[in-house]
Amino acid sequence: MWRKSHYSEDEQAGCVEAQLTDDGLIAIGDSKDRARGAFAFTPSAWASFVGAVRRDAFGSQGAG
Repeated sequence: MWRKSHYSEDEQAGCVEAQLTDDGLIAIGDSKDRARGAFAFTPSAWASFVGAVRRDAFGSQGAG
């Protein structure tokens, strides 16, 4: 079952969604275009990515 961020409003058609796959990976996809598929990450890789975002490791300066 796909779940979208609680930051997304119910009326919004487009958002990032996630689900746990049968083999234990975390799938991330675009709700506007599910036909494009999803990226799948190990829980460890996903946790590392989320931690880097929280630390602003990618730098938010200049982001549109």
